[in-house]
Amino acid sequence: MLKDIANGVLITCLILAASVLVPIVGIFCSLLLPLPTLYYRIKLGRINSALIPTISLVILMVAMNPSSFDMVFIAALLIIGFSLGELLGSRFSIEKTMLVTCGLVLLGGAVSLFIFGAITGQSLSADFAHSVEYNREFMLQIYRTMGMPAESIPEFERLLDQIQRIVVRILPALMMTTTLLVIWINVLLGRYLLNSRHPGHSLYGRLNLWQAPDYLIWGVIGFGLLMLIPDDVPKMIGLNGLITLMMVYFFQGVAIVSFFFEKKQVPRYAKVMLYALLILQEVLLVVIVIGFIDVWANFRKLETSTS
Repeated sequence: MLKDIANGVLITCLILAASVLVPIVGIFCSLLLPLPTLYYRIKLGRINSALIPTISLVILMVAMNPSSFDMVFIAALLIIGFSLGELLGSRFSIEKTMLVTCGLVLLGGAVSLFIFGAITGQSLSADFAHSVEYNREFMLQIYRTMGMPAESIPEFERLLDQIQRIVVRILPALMMTTTLLVIWINVLLGRYLLNSRHPGHSLYGRLNLWQAPDYLIWGVIGFGLLMLIPDDVPKMIGLNGLITLMMVYFFQGVAIVSFFFEKKQVPRYAKVMLYALLILQEVLLVVIVIGFIDVWANFRKLETSTS
């Protein structure tokens, strides 16, 4: 058991180090951070597995002295792993699992930010602004080293300033969609890991048959109408709501793509290559549109397939 705990801490710390120390690539590494906690929660039980994220956070605080924003972000990822470990073996549906986990993460993040703010006197907005500014300067430095003409740099700076203002306005949606995306990725990876090592756990069946509830279309209509009101507050609420719901329809779109990959028996290497294309904005938008219009088109003919 001690060996398993030590292995879990080591794996978690390696992912943590890559997440904190490696710019850009570290963002993708951080998506895997919940996985060790999830796996060892299943393997070691609740109390013993809780030592892994706790020890890892202590090591991070001592070794790297991260900001409170980084600490809350990392703690949220570890909460995702632990919560999924608790819920994967339950009778919860995939929707309830994701919603409960997302709720716990956002609630835990809010409480943690309040505690950090009370102790350090720093606010989330200050830490977030510092993080955005750091990444802005990092991107500028990359373009300078790539030999960007000096006359183009002011225009690029203005573009980054516009992006920064947009990011601040859609921060609630970014928090929600990022949390849902990380949960979704780790549910898929956790299913694969648990199926190979602990096949007795509930794995939600065929997720490529999943579809969003029909009533969410009213949410899209409602948030869309808010965007038409000539006032900043309703527009901001509508924009954040639409972005969040588009993530849900992205999941449905990916389920449809996965369904037809399985139906056409697409080789695994081809699936990996095609899924990698999702990082392209154009492909991402197409998948979201497919998921959205599936409300009417029913591409998979689910009534026939599941009857």
